[in-house]
Amino acid sequence: MTHGKETDTPYSWLRLAISLVLSAIGGVGMWAIVVMIPAVQKDFGALRADVSLAYTATMLGFGVGGIVLGRIADRQGIVPTLILGGLSLGLGAVAAAYAPTLWLFGVAQGVLIGFGTAATFGPLVADVSHWFERRRGIAVAICASGNYLAGAIWPPIIEHFVRTDGWRATYVGIGLFGLATTIPLALALRRRAHGGAFSPPTTKTVDPQQALGMSAEKLQVLIAIAGVACCVAMSMPQVHIVAYCVDLGFGVARGAEMLSIMLACGIVSRVLSGWIADRMGGLKTLMLGSALQGLSLVFYLFFDGLTSLYIISAIFGLVQGGIVPSYAIIVREYFPASQAGARVGIAISATLVGMAGGGWMAGQIFDLTGSYRLAFANGVLWNMLNGAVAFWLIRRAAGFQAATAPLAARS
Repeated sequence: MTHGKETDTPYSWLRLAISLVLSAIGGVGMWAIVVMIPAVQKDFGALRADVSLAYTATMLGFGVGGIVLGRIADRQGIVPTLILGGLSLGLGAVAAAYAPTLWLFGVAQGVLIGFGTAATFGPLVADVSHWFERRRGIAVAICASGNYLAGAIWPPIIEHFVRTDGWRATYVGIGLFGLATTIPLALALRRRAHGGAFSPPTTKTVDPQQALGMSAEKLQVLIAIAGVACCVAMSMPQVHIVAYCVDLGFGVARGAEMLSIMLACGIVSRVLSGWIADRMGGLKTLMLGSALQGLSLVFYLFFDGLTSLYIISAIFGLVQGGIVPSYAIIVREYFPASQAGARVGIAISATLVGMAGGGWMAGQIFDLTGSYRLAFANGVLWNMLNGAVAFWLIRRAAGFQAATAPLAARS
């Protein structure tokens, strides 16, 4: 086994930097479809909800990939996991470019692109968590910022190439770039503990039965429920802001800019939340992010001017970015390191189910009402469920600790 001295080292930070780059590259699979929704809808002559299903398929593939690839990472290490993901993402983007129907486009998005993209999120976050102990919160947050960095970088680039070369050619370029970069970067993470079989550094965890009075399985289910709820709420601005701007007459370019600003601010939020998690723990960080996200969503209900949307999108990014990394921190606080890949994968997959379902719900609500107003209200209600789960877990932890403290003092 690896000893604690191998955590929080200069190599740990180098590994984190490489992981961040990989996550930013792989994250294109998550954001390309968001920018391309109007172009794909026009090309196939489809309804907004139908095109939104392609995004839903991407997120579901991402979710399945997070679990499957997380298990592979636990057993084989991160390198084969990343190579498999890179191949899937690259080939999927090329397949999507040549899809003759919206149905086949959705299959390429879910089975290949979504699955492949998952390798550069949950498994990478879990891998990074093994190499840090004192600074685990901020390290996990930085790595998890990779998909937001992707969201800040890729939308303007994709919008430019869609406008100049078309969405199909843009997808081909994405696929070739992904294949050319992810595999070489993955090989840079070949170092393993003591040069032997994969064995992540040992770190302290707390048994959920002792800390919360519940089984590990029950805690995992509650984390999953919270993850679904928070990301149904989160998906409305992230998935539909470009289409929303088109409907308001502001155009695709303005919407892509808002998405980039939102996700750039999300990077700041994620790093700050990691700093907070190192001091407060994962559950309280989740509660804080949930409360602030709910408040920012309310602003979308009352303001739809161009300047207002820029400001609200920036606020939304600044307050919600730390929610998803909080689940990885909670997993690492309450579950063994040997289960990190699979457990983080399940937690992240639950958030992606929320993104997938929320993206589809918002499109469906728009098609039924001709407006996104009720879609934003739907997000607020789901966010309340997330906050309720986090609040209950915090109260239970405090109550259980108070009840068991006298027993511990007498023993």
